[in-house]
Amino acid sequence: PGVVLVRDRVVGDTHDLVRPELLDALAGVDAILHVGDVCDAPVLDQLVELAPVTAVRGNNDVEPFASTLPEARLVQFQDVVIWLCHDANDLRRLPPPEEASLVVVGHSHKPILEAREHFTLLNPGSPGRRRFSLPVCCARVTIDGDTFSARHIELNVPPPKRRARKTAQ
Repeated sequence: PGVVLVRDRVVGDTHDLVRPELLDALAGVDAILHVGDVCDAPVLDQLVELAPVTAVRGNNDVEPFASTLPEARLVQFQDVVIWLCHDANDLRRLPPPEEASLVVVGHSHKPILEAREHFTLLNPGSPGRRRFSLPVCCARVTIDGDTFSARHIELNVPPPKRRARKTAQ
């Protein structure tokens, strides 16, 4: 099975944070797909210790290491062709090739799994810092020949601490 970390992505949008809960969720995977907003090279170094990593560049990947990451990339596991791109809005400019049956995006931090006309769209959500009321999650893709299944994995991360409000004196 591969893991999608979205939002990247599959892992995505780690935003310079690799939680222990994410490392636990990735234990034993065959591959890691990261759909951008890595933000710092040590993130990829940590992930590659678990499994081979394929990554694309996100809008927050501005450090020198990110110049080696493409905007989009085609990968294949067994007979499943996967298109990786950071932002779903870029799919008009960077359209998936016809043979792609799974398109993985990040950017919005919103977990998505939906059938489109010619492919399945997956946004793994974000295992990084919590945004709004969105879950902290990644996705797992299981491939068997030319078929795949995908599901989101919500990480068991404590809710953020609420700040005490100051009262007027």
